[in-house]
Amino acid sequence: MTVRRPVLAVIGAGPAGLAGALAAAARGVRVVLIDSAAEAGGQFYRQPARGLGARRPQALHHQWRTWERLRAGLDTHLAADRVTHLSDRHVWCVERQSDAFAVHALIGPEQEESVAVHADGVLLATGGYEKVLPFPGWTLPGVVTAGGAQALLKGGLVLPGRTAVVAGTGPLLLPVATGLAAAGARVVALVESAGPADFTRRARTWAGAPTKLAEGAVYAARLLRHRVAVTTRHAVVEAHGSERLESVTVAALDPEGRPVPGTERRIVCDTLAVGHGLLPHTDLAEGLGCRLDGPGVSVDDEQRTDVPGVWAAGETTGIGGSTLSLAEGHIAGRSAAAALTGRVPDPREWAPAARARTGLRSFFAALDAAYAARPARWTEQVTDETVVCRCEEVTAGAIREAVGTLGAGDLRTVKLLTRAGMGWCQGRMCEPGVAGVAGCALTPARRLLARPLPLGVLAAPADPSTPQ
Repeated sequence: MTVRRPVLAVIGAGPAGLAGALAAAARGVRVVLIDSAAEAGGQFYRQPARGLGARRPQALHHQWRTWERLRAGLDTHLAADRVTHLSDRHVWCVERQSDAFAVHALIGPEQEESVAVHADGVLLATGGYEKVLPFPGWTLPGVVTAGGAQALLKGGLVLPGRTAVVAGTGPLLLPVATGLAAAGARVVALVESAGPADFTRRARTWAGAPTKLAEGAVYAARLLRHRVAVTTRHAVVEAHGSERLESVTVAALDPEGRPVPGTERRIVCDTLAVGHGLLPHTDLAEGLGCRLDGPGVSVDDEQRTDVPGVWAAGETTGIGGSTLSLAEGHIAGRSAAAALTGRVPDPREWAPAARARTGLRSFFAALDAAYAARPARWTEQVTDETVVCRCEEVTAGAIREAVGTLGAGDLRTVKLLTRAGMGWCQGRMCEPGVAGVAGCALTPARRLLARPLPLGVLAAPADPSTPQ
């Protein structure tokens, strides 16, 4: 008689999802790894399309040996039928069914058909997404997010342009600038809104993270080698161009984040890669009713959420980089395997990962505080004509009218009065911008559906033949 193995659905095949899948599969659990990309790896280990025939994909990555170990482990479990990898699956809902779960996902690029994966437990490793703040000219062709530029380079081996400015705030700007430069782009400036003083006052924290210090030194050396000019306490205040980006205006920032009059200068470029940090992807967690802790999903020491049978790991619990994601995924996979197979969890099994998690969380909390010196007064530079919600083409002026004239006092009311956030992205990209211009709190909006889907999918039963 065959004993049924419990099934863990792992949503997301980035560092956290892969670490969790490997840890659970090695401990008697059947894992179904579900991801929207064609290849495992997530954004951090994004792989070039196979048809491109990349001969040295490692040139676009660091920590490549870690990826090779993850890939080899996944291949081993796939061959042994302990893991099923479902690629090109776009999860739109996780449904609780008594003491089990149904993970509903759209299939392929067309996303017109849905399948369901039934599981005894769920590990949410859905990663993060970029925080986008509007400014005059940000909708011009040639202006891309920092992560978007990196995705083009890693996944498509494509440069977004030949002469680039990388701007905004946060550690993501460093690999983006060095990656573009190494691939042949002329990076004429890296414009960071935080300043040296924001980092020197936290010197004790940096001293406790020598690996991260060394990583920063490597990026600094690469910027120097490629002659990338680094400017701190500055920001791009406007992008210029008739049909596409032709130049940007950069200005120094005062202590309150306002541009200093008289410091403006134009930089000619055909690409602006701009980023203002990352936010956790929490849509699926919110749909399940998981409690949030700040912007991320709240978890305990075993990476369990407050919803029984649901674990979360990686950027979805808070932005902290790939190494922290690997540690959290490893802990979550072991914890889930113990719970689903009826064993008593033994925290000593994941003690090294827990120590790494503690140190890295402290480090990234300090790093986030250092980068908090981003332009606090950025909304003052957003003209009434600036589009804030691109899907519905809602301008800053319309949002300000909804607040000042029509009395909107929260994001939901602004949305109802202006349609900001009602488009294809459902506010996922524009919410921070809308909230900033409106002066409203950025409160999480619980969504039953994590992505837009055809009405026919809701009316049709899910395909019962999905691997389980």
